[in-house]
Amino acid sequence: MIPHPDVFFLPAPGGEQRLCLFHAPRGTPRGRVLYLHPFAEEMNKSRRMAALACRALAEAGHAVLQLDLRGCGDSSADFGDASWADWQADVRLGLAELEARAPGDAPLWLWGLRAGCLLAAADWGRPVNHLFWQPMASGKLALQQFLRLKLAAEMAGGAGKGLMEAMKAELAAGRHVEVAGYRVGAGLAAGLEGARLAPSGTPGRVEWLEVSTREDATLTPASEQAAKAWQDAGWSLRSRIVAGPSFWASAEIELAPALIAATVEALS
Repeated sequence: MIPHPDVFFLPAPGGEQRLCLFHAPRGTPRGRVLYLHPFAEEMNKSRRMAALACRALAEAGHAVLQLDLRGCGDSSADFGDASWADWQADVRLGLAELEARAPGDAPLWLWGLRAGCLLAAADWGRPVNHLFWQPMASGKLALQQFLRLKLAAEMAGGAGKGLMEAMKAELAAGRHVEVAGYRVGAGLAAGLEGARLAPSGTPGRVEWLEVSTREDATLTPASEQAAKAWQDAGWSLRSRIVAGPSFWASAEIELAPALIAATVEALS
C-alpha cells in the first residue's frame, strides 16, 4: 500500500510559496515525474484524474511531484499576477525539489496536460523525457480557445460583437482581461500565445497520449505535424489514443481509467 502523499509548501522567490504533493514510491524510484497542470479551470476539472494517475505511477515505482503554479490552486499570488516566466521558474523549482527528494539517476519526466505540455516543452538544462496528455500544439490556439469562453457568454446574451479584438487590444496594451472568473495578465497571455510544442534540449523519450470517445480516432493534422518535428529532432516518440472523455472540459468531474493504465504502461 502506497502511503498518502506528502503535502507541503515549497518556498518561492519573494517570500511566496507553491503548494506541492509528493507521491513517494516504495524503494528506489524507477522514474521521477513532475506534473504540470493545464490552464485555468481545466486544472480544477482535472484534479481527480491527476491524483489517481499520480497514485498509480507511485504504485508502479515512480516518484511523482505535483505543483500548483504561481497564482493557481493554493499557491501564492493571484492568477492575474502570474506570468509565463513565473511558471517557467516554477518548473525549475519543481525539478530541483524532485531531484532533492528522489536523488539518483532514475529518468526525469515532465508530464503535462493540455497547456501544461506547452510549458514542459523547453530546454531545462538537464535531460528530461516528456509525457504528454492531450497536448496542445500551439499556445496561440490555447489562448484563443480561452478567450472564446467570454465571447460565447456575451453572445448568449446578445452581445459579443468586436469583443475578441477588444480583449486582444487590452492585453496588447499591458492590461488585464477577465474571462470565466479568471483575471489574465498581459505577461501570461503573451507567454502562452508565443509557446509552441517544439522540441528542444537533449533528445529523449516522448509518450504522447490522447483520449477520444470515437473508436476510429487519429491524431489531428496539427498534432501529427508537431509529433513529426519531435521525431525529426531525434526524440523517440510513441503516440496512442485510448478510450475516454474530455475530462478537462466536462461539466461534471469525469474519469478516463484507460488513460491512467496507458500512462503506467508507457513509463514502464
